[in-house]
Amino acid sequence: MKTTRMIAAAVLFFGSGLTLQLAQAQQPENQMARPSGIGRTEVLRHDLGQPGREVIQVRVDFAPGAAFGMHTHPGEEVAYVLEGSLEYQFEGKPPVTLKAGDSLFIPAGTPHAARNVGSDNAAELATYLVEKGKPLVAIK
Repeated sequence: MKTTRMIAAAVLFFGSGLTLQLAQAQQPENQMARPSGIGRTEVLRHDLGQPGREVIQVRVDFAPGAAFGMHTHPGEEVAYVLEGSLEYQFEGKPPVTLKAGDSLFIPAGTPHAARNVGSDNAAELATYLVEKGKPLVAIK
């Protein structure tokens, strides 16, 4: 009886660890730790006419003062500010501040950062034209 309990406990212990590993392995490859005060909602994902490429649209919400540090994408990004004021920083260049209705083109692989410089929430619609299957965001 004691041996049966020990085997059952070992199976339960091993099984719970295996379940955790499987759950972690099933998370999307491009899922990353989200900075505090940033919300991302994917609104569209569709193959493009060029093989191996796709378009992804994401609404990115920024709480006041929230920032998304330097990062890159495996393709072009068009950022359209929906509300508030967002400051975009590119390596070696002065920051650019956009308000609702403004847009910005970011070339593939260009390191950049964004932050809400207003006292209210801000949001952008980010449209990515990227290589399919690659992580959408790479932290610099």
